[in-house]
Amino acid sequence: MVVALDILVPFWGDPELLRETVRSVLAQGNPDWLLTVVDDAYPDPSVAQWFAALDDERVRYVRHETNLGITDNYRSCLALATQDVMVFLGCDDLLLPGYVDVVLAAHRRFPEAAVIQPGVRVVDGHGQVVRTLADEVKQRLVRPPRGSSDGAVLLGGEALVTSLLHGDWLYWPSLVFRTHALREVDFRDGFPVTQDLALVIDLVCRGEQLVFEPMVCFHYRRHRASASSTALVDGTRFAAERAYFALAARQCRELGWSRAARAARWRVTSRLHALTLAPGAMAARRWSGLPVLGRHVLGGD
Repeated sequence: MVVALDILVPFWGDPELLRETVRSVLAQGNPDWLLTVVDDAYPDPSVAQWFAALDDERVRYVRHETNLGITDNYRSCLALATQDVMVFLGCDDLLLPGYVDVVLAAHRRFPEAAVIQPGVRVVDGHGQVVRTLADEVKQRLVRPPRGSSDGAVLLGGEALVTSLLHGDWLYWPSLVFRTHALREVDFRDGFPVTQDLALVIDLVCRGEQLVFEPMVCFHYRRHRASASSTALVDGTRFAAERAYFALAARQCRELGWSRAARAARWRVTSRLHALTLAPGAMAARRWSGLPVLGRHVLGGD
C-alpha cells in the first residue's frame, strides 16, 4: 500500500506567495502527496480562479463562506485529512523538491512517531536564505544533537518537553503528524500564537514521540508581515507566552516532571528574546510594548 502525505494549507495572506507554495508542492520529486488548500474567506476572487485552472487531481481547493480564524481553520484542515500522515503547510512557506521523500522515509523508519521535524532553512520575504539570532539559538544551542550515523533521532518524554520549554526549536509549518494521533488531542483555544508548541507538548505528555530528521528539505519564511513578527514588536506574543508557560508548568507538575516544570517557569530563551527586542521597540517608538517586554524579561506573570 502506498502511503501518501496529506499537505493541508490553511490560507489567509498574500495570493502570490500562496501560488509559490503550491508550485513547490507540484515540483516534488515524489508524487505521493495530496494537497488541500483551505481558504479562510480571503477577499480575493483570483485565488479561486487560479486553482480552478490547475489540472492536477491531487489538488483540492476549499473556501469558507466566512472567516473562522486561525485555530478553527486548523481544525477544518484536520477534518479534511484522509491519509495516515499530514502537514499543516504555511501558505507562504516552500517545500524543497525532496521534502515528501524525506518525511515519508522518516515515517517508514519510525512509524511509532507522532511528529516528524525535518531540516529547515529560514528565508526572508523574497525567498533568500537568512540567518537570524533566534534561529541560530534554535538550531545550534537548544535543539538536541544528532543521534544515529545518518542524523535521525527519536525523542520523547520529559527530556523532549524540557528541551522545548527551554526554547521551542520546532518549525510548525514543516512538521509532519501521524493523523490519528493528532485527532486524539485538540488545539487549545486562547493561545493563537503558541498553539503549535502547546499541541506538540500535549502529544508528548500523552506518551507520543518525535523524530528529528536533519536533512534540509523545507524553507520557512520569516518576514515582517507575519502575525508572529508583528506580535513580537508590541509585546503581545510574550503576554500569550507567559500564560501558556504557566499552564505548561502545571501540566508538567501533574506528571511529576520537575525538570520540565522548572523549564516552563524559567522560560529562559523566551525572556532573552524579549530582551533583544527592547532596543528595536524603543527605536520604533513602540512605547506601549516596553512594559510588556520588561515584565517578560524579569519573569513577571
